[in-house]
Amino acid sequence: MSDDRARELAELAAQAAVCTRCPLAETRTRVVFGAGDPDAGLMLVGEAPGYHEDQQGEPFVGAAGKLLDRLLGDIGFRRSQVYIANVLKCRPPNNRDPLQLEIDACSEYLRRQLTLVDPKVVLTLGNFATRLLLKRDVGISRLRGQVYPWWNRYLVPTLHPAAVLRGGDGLMEQVRADFALAGRALTEVTRVADPAAEQLGLFE
Repeated sequence: MSDDRARELAELAAQAAVCTRCPLAETRTRVVFGAGDPDAGLMLVGEAPGYHEDQQGEPFVGAAGKLLDRLLGDIGFRRSQVYIANVLKCRPPNNRDPLQLEIDACSEYLRRQLTLVDPKVVLTLGNFATRLLLKRDVGISRLRGQVYPWWNRYLVPTLHPAAVLRGGDGLMEQVRADFALAGRALTEVTRVADPAAEQLGLFE
């Protein structure tokens, strides 16, 4: 199954590499599709590539990426053992917030990534990924710290690593707790925060 998933993900990445569905195709350096284990039990979903990601074509390779590696290490994972993707596959100019038309244009790629990898736990990093997947018009600070049922999986919202870098030790403790919560959800039956959060389908 791993070979099939890896092949389908590679085919999807090839499609994304030449995508022109939104104006970000005109300003990107490289498409940042995603990376990691196609059979991962844990999938992380961030917001969009930044400068370093746009240059290298890999998700989370700047300072936020170094923090992400540390946080994964705290729960016993290496980057190669999870799958990492973003809501947007192309960098918004000057790292501005994603626009809705860009999210809409890119959402099929993420939906297919989630379907192919089929993780047990999805860890959403920041507001944009959490709002898209969990369908909650509430800030991340109110949603984090809990496990939600989501399309026969668990979803754990947490802060974006870039926000943690700006926010100091208090936010670091929160995000560490959320990563630990995601780690526990992988290995045990977890009491979920809100059964009404269950979605009938990806992005419905």
